Amino acid sequence: MPDPDGDLARLLTWLSPAFPVGGFSYSHGLEYAVEAGLVHDRETLRGWIASVLALGSGRTDAILLGAAWRAEQAEDDAVLAEVVAWGEAFRGTAELALESGAQGGAFLAAVRAVWPHPRLEAFARLLEAEHRAPTYPVAVGVACAASGIDERSALRAYVHAFCANLISAGVRLIPLGQTDGLRVLAALEDTVRGVCANISGLGLSDLGTATWMVDLCSARHETQYTRLFRS
Repeated sequence: MPDPDGDLARLLTWLSPAFPVGGFSYSHGLEYAVEAGLVHDRETLRGWIASVLALGSGRTDAILLGAAWRAEQAEDDAVLAEVVAWGEAFRGTAELALESGAQGGAFLAAVRAVWPHPRLEAFARLLEAEHRAPTYPVAVGVACAASGIDERSALRAYVHAFCANLISAGVRLIPLGQTDGLRVLAALEDTVRGVCANISGLGLSDLGTATWMVDLCSARHETQYTRLFRS
């Protein structure tokens, strides 16, 4: 029997900043953007993150999460293997691949240890057979489907957490006060809702980004002299 309260509690746990995926150590190229002066105050941070959400990795992660959720819901391992491959391939730089892959692997390991499920073990065997690692949105999508958490809730929670993590990085880097960070989060509520609404029904053939500056900043971050973040 569905348990909406239980599903909500689990989502809050899985996508909490305290969940052991190391999200605090990644900035998604934002560290170099601050260094270069592209992001320097509350409004430029809001605009940068809005673009990432609507046109960059926020959108592609949402599509990948939905595709993984649907493949797992159908227990279609062939499609799920394809989603895993696209998740690995659709990263613009080495650091962005590290960011998503490391968090995906950590997320799956923690969920398997604390919330064991036969389908999660099947997913782990599939990854081993394919010699691939799960990216973060794919791991979340599979875990949510296996646990009976509906796709819409999983999607909203993931995109919101993605947004909040970038804001946290911006607050530390610019730096901004905590209240200004909350103002950015409030200003992005409609963007988060729009991303989730706009990707409804989209699949792997709809993957695509238009945030080349994010990729450029991520690539430049790889050789940045002083760094707080891994990406």
